[in-house]
Order: sequence, then C-alpha cells, then structure tokens
Amino acid sequence: MNIILTDLQLEIFQILALICFCNFLFCFIVGELTLNNSQMDKLWSILPPVYVWVIAAMGGMSLRLIVMAILATVWGARLTYNFGRKGAYSIKFWSGEEDYRWKFLRGTKYFKSRAVWALFDFLFISIYQNVLVLLTTLPALAAVDSANAFGWVDVLAAVLTASFILLETVADEQQWKFQTTKWNMINSGKKLEELPEPYNKGFNTKGLWAISRHPNYLGEQGTWCSFYIFSIGAGVGILNWSVIGAALLVMLFFGSAWLGEMITSSKYPAYAEYKKKVSKFIPTRF
Repeated sequence: MNIILTDLQLEIFQILALICFCNFLFCFIVGELTLNNSQMDKLWSILPPVYVWVIAAMGGMSLRLIVMAILATVWGARLTYNFGRKGAYSIKFWSGEEDYRWKFLRGTKYFKSRAVWALFDFLFISIYQNVLVLLTTLPALAAVDSANAFGWVDVLAAVLTASFILLETVADEQQWKFQTTKWNMINSGKKLEELPEPYNKGFNTKGLWAISRHPNYLGEQGTWCSFYIFSIGAGVGILNWSVIGAALLVMLFFGSAWLGEMITSSKYPAYAEYKKKVSKFIPTRF
C-alpha cells in the first residue's frame, strides 16, 4: 500500500494539514484555558465537509468529488444539529455543554493530576482526533486526478453512505426523544424507578436500540467505511492508503463504546442484562 501522491494531491494535502494544525492549536489552547475539552467535539462535524470541499475545489470539481462533498456536508449538517440541540454551541464559542465522557475521565484516579490531563488533552483530544478527522476524508484526496469515470462502484458508495447517514439520523432522533421524555419526568419530581416502562431503566431499549446497543455508532462507522469505497471507484485499488482513516475510526468507536457502557453500567443496574440480549453494533436479531 504505497503512498504516492501526485503534485496536485500533495499541494492539496499541505493545505489540509495546515487547517488541521491550526485547529489542533485552537482546541488545545482554548480547551486548557476554559477547562472545556469539547472544542474538538464541536468541530468534529464541521471539519470533514470543509476538507472535502477544499479537495473538490482544488481537485477540479469532478462529479465524484462533488458527490463526496455533498454527502460529507449532509453528514456534517446532521451531526452539527444533533450536537447543537444538546447545548454544545454557544455565542461564547469556547463554552457550551461539555461531553460527559471528558467530565467522567477527569474524575478518575488516572487523570487527577492536572499535568497528566493536559498531556492527554494535547496528545489524544487535540492532536489525535484532529488527525483522525482529516484521515477519514482522504478517500476524496485519493480520487483526485482519477481517470475513472463516475461508475457503479461510486453509485454503490453513495447509496451506502447515504443509508448509514439515515441510520445514524434515526438512531439519534430516537435517543433524543427518549432522553428528553425521561428527563422531563425526572425534572417534574419523579424518581427514576417511578417512571413508566421503558424510561425506568434509564437507557433506551426501543426502536433501533432494541437490536443494537449503539446504532448511532454503527451508522457513523458505516458512513466513513462506505465513503472509502469512492476511492475504489476512482481506481486507486480495493485496499489503498486512504483506508487508514476509516480503520482508525472503527477502532476509536470500539473504545468509545467501551467507555460509554462502563459509565452507563455504573448508573443503571439493568444495563448488564441489556448487554446480554442486544449486540454492540451489528444487530444479530430483529
């Protein structure tokens, strides 16, 4: 899997790397100054469309690149909206609701030290996640200078990508409605155990969540794995260098799912039984 970039691809990559570097500095500096480490979370859905449109514009706006940019934009708009309605964005751009997982990790014994947390913020939250987001868009860079016309492989990639975006949209909407209803009842004065089924469990077990513990994560992983197929349609090869982003993203979500389930299990005893009955990502029963 040799990485041989054309002069144009190298020029584009240098622009993308500069954007990535500036964003890394922003996330680390602002995150440390404000103690809100969700700066990258807020930009996670914004950067891929920017990257892919830069690639498309500099790469000649071929049909394949335009389709990829549109799909990345739809994905980004959906995720930005979903994150925004949770209170993540604010007029004070450095503030907003922080991801609960960062709060949890800061409270563990491993990250009690301010210096240790700053190092984690520097290496993982700011550098690694920024690089990962850039890497997920590299199939578009691989498609630059392609001699292959838009064909059936690209159609397959587009249909699969759009389908996984839809899956993630439905999963997030079901989760939003469940959590909103649950917290409305709790805030009205009811205890969790007094709530009606299924809200008294504390976590969603209906809809897509009845057949997958993380249907939203499945949609996210599927989106960028399908996005990679465009590079195959461009003639770069079935297994090419641009797969690194999708591969690392899958690994990240396995870790993210593990952390999320550890937190959920500590709060809701019934989650242990739920884990026995429902698969983590890919449904095994319907």
